[in-house]
Amino acid sequence: MNTKKLFYSKRFFLFNLVLVGVIAGFVLSFAAFSNIGSASVGEAAHAQGTRENGGENTEQASQPAPQAAGKASVPESFNGVAKKALPSVVELRVVDIVEQQVPQQLGWPWNFMTPEGQQGESQSNEDQQREFKRRGLGSGVIVEKRGNNYYILTNNHVVGKADEIKTVLTSGEEYSATIVGKDPRKDLALVKVSTGDSLPVAKLGNSDNLKIGDWVLAVGSPFGFVSSVTAGIVSAKGRSGPANNISEFIQTDAAINRGNSGGALVNMQGEVIGINTWIAAPSGGSVGLGFAVPINNAKQAIEQLISTGKVEYGWLGVSIAGMTESLAEKMNLPTQKGAFIHNVYLDSPAAKGGLMPGDFVTEVDGQKIANREELVRAVGQLEAGKQVEFTLFRYGEERTVTVEIGKRADAETIQKQQNRLWPGMIVVPLEKQARQQLNLDSSTEGVLVANVEKQSKAFIGGLRPYDVITEINGNKIASILDFYKVVNESSTKEFKVGFIREGNKYFVGLTK
Repeated sequence: MNTKKLFYSKRFFLFNLVLVGVIAGFVLSFAAFSNIGSASVGEAAHAQGTRENGGENTEQASQPAPQAAGKASVPESFNGVAKKALPSVVELRVVDIVEQQVPQQLGWPWNFMTPEGQQGESQSNEDQQREFKRRGLGSGVIVEKRGNNYYILTNNHVVGKADEIKTVLTSGEEYSATIVGKDPRKDLALVKVSTGDSLPVAKLGNSDNLKIGDWVLAVGSPFGFVSSVTAGIVSAKGRSGPANNISEFIQTDAAINRGNSGGALVNMQGEVIGINTWIAAPSGGSVGLGFAVPINNAKQAIEQLISTGKVEYGWLGVSIAGMTESLAEKMNLPTQKGAFIHNVYLDSPAAKGGLMPGDFVTEVDGQKIANREELVRAVGQLEAGKQVEFTLFRYGEERTVTVEIGKRADAETIQKQQNRLWPGMIVVPLEKQARQQLNLDSSTEGVLVANVEKQSKAFIGGLRPYDVITEINGNKIASILDFYKVVNESSTKEFKVGFIREGNKYFVGLTK
């Protein structure tokens, strides 16, 4: 059959008809399946759920299910909260005037003409120092009004040693500010704006009422973008912070970036419940780990900073650390919850009240102490002169000691007292791994020096980390309990310490 006859044959016609039908069916099926789960503008997208009685997927009604009593629904918008919070959160533009060394100019013929148009001569050393303005950005919250003075709470690291501070409101108005006082231990600071204008003051909430999972907004000026708001939840509470900061922190996944420091963390009522302080971000940007000082931790500081320009803390006079399972076993302790005293400052409130190196504190005036940070915070909140009862374990036995709390000096003054720290070192049990690393045989008994405080008597005497103390005043030190019993002898003032270093035996003398 030729091609022309084939084209007009009945058999070819039927084949084409079937082929067209198959293609049309495929196209219609594809279009129908591609629309599953989508909704055009204005239509309600129905959620897919699971029935309790059969576990089968079924389409639910478009009407939302009733909200359980006491449960907060996901808000459709945070606009109402933002309107309440934004006006009282300001941007802080900070300027430090610093002196820097100016590179010395090259001599003739390189500096043929000076800027003044005269032939150059070598400049004196005094001329090599020049002042520069170093600028920084942060945020703050207007927390108090007294007369014509408005007080703005921010972070200590935001204001630093600022020579100039300018506040910028959401409305765009600008005011000059001065530093009222700073609290380095909680990284808080207070600055003041004096004006006859009416400025919005934030409402402070109760951070103790926060629960993990609560919605919060972070308000501030990240990277200089004034009046920015980000949303998230409280992802954790009671977090420890950077070194030397005694505050516990609220953790949130609301985006916090550089420039947010000092800004507000607010609840769904628009109340300030935290001051954004730091982020955990290897890249320098937000990764969902932001931390804020609870506002309840800052309220006392606000009042003291306004009244005296500084915050006073209680002073005990000890250096402390947490407890490990191994150390607890060696010290005959029934628990690891508490704070372990490694060193005591001589003539401090702790020493006068009877606290000793090796004591393990579990309660302060009936308040349970779970770790080192809790003891630091508990003592810091105590007033100087108050008689406080400490519950502790000493040599495996529970007892109580009453101490009169002192007033904490500044960090620089405390650092100068390191030579009063006794015994001035941290020791740990001599475990199998340490023996192997130090090439000690199994018959060697003693305690391992883990750390020596600089400028302490132990440091000046020559003791260093990895030394193994084997005897003191002729008494063999077979365990960590032996060590503390000897160094705590109240009638002994001079101690001859024998130790092993790199296989050799040495002696040093320490005076208490």
